[in-house]
Amino acid sequence: MELLKALCACHAPSGSERPLRDFLLHYIQTHVPKWKVQPTLVYGDEWQDNLMLVFGKPRTAVLAHMDSVGFTVRYQNQLVPIGGPEVKSGYTLVGQDALGPIECTLEVNEEGYLFYQFPRAIQRGTSLTFKPDFRETKSYVQSCYLDNRLGIYNALQLAETLEDGIIAFSTWEEHGGGSVPQIAKWMVETYGVRQALISDITWVTDGVFHGKGVVVSLRDRNIPRKVYLDKIIALATESGFPFQLEVEAHGSSDGRELHQSPYPIDWCFVGAPEDHVHSPDEKVHKADIKAMLGLYQYLMKHL
Repeated sequence: MELLKALCACHAPSGSERPLRDFLLHYIQTHVPKWKVQPTLVYGDEWQDNLMLVFGKPRTAVLAHMDSVGFTVRYQNQLVPIGGPEVKSGYTLVGQDALGPIECTLEVNEEGYLFYQFPRAIQRGTSLTFKPDFRETKSYVQSCYLDNRLGIYNALQLAETLEDGIIAFSTWEEHGGGSVPQIAKWMVETYGVRQALISDITWVTDGVFHGKGVVVSLRDRNIPRKVYLDKIIALATESGFPFQLEVEAHGSSDGRELHQSPYPIDWCFVGAPEDHVHSPDEKVHKADIKAMLGLYQYLMKHL
């Protein structure tokens, strides 16, 4: 869990993904000699903060977004949310501006407006995130930003044995997206890849439970193509790893941008469920993490 703990501690809200991209580059360059296949790394200014790994002859892409929810400092002591963080007075927020490191307290007034409490003014435009507090028990891990550092962790574990495929670490997902259309164009036009898995984290609900397996989402705000879903479900059943089926009316992921792209890309969200979404206390069952890792390895071999 040390890798997951380090990922959760990275400061990378939407728009500020560069520190996490650099962390991933260092991790990959350090560990790639032990991987089964040496991937081609694709990144650079023309890709902004996105990072892609290409293994062998890819048929399927795995997308995992790097960014988290957070807050932007406005004027005086006002805050503006990045994405949809849970807000509660007393939460500890951290960041850094030109004057030094910041550890401040979130305050929500009666009208729902957000403020910070800190001895000095924080420079406007500074991004703040929940203070990391990684907790581990026999059955659970709990921390801010398991969404989606756990999706990244899954992709990195997959990379160790992946022979054919693309792993794409995307940006801006929590605040409306914007990077996936470029990735979609590249993977279709360069490699002919037209199917994808979304390595992300979903919700514990009245029909999805802790410890019952990884979630295969049949729909959220968007509806994947049933032919592809049927293929995923058949392979998941064949794999023997425990999984749950999800049906939701709301929420979205990088799958939304693939869905709305001009390219015929099939996609399916496959990820562990968590409680206390977008809060400092996101909670995931270890058995669901294990099922997620195993199912991804099986799907990428057989899709």
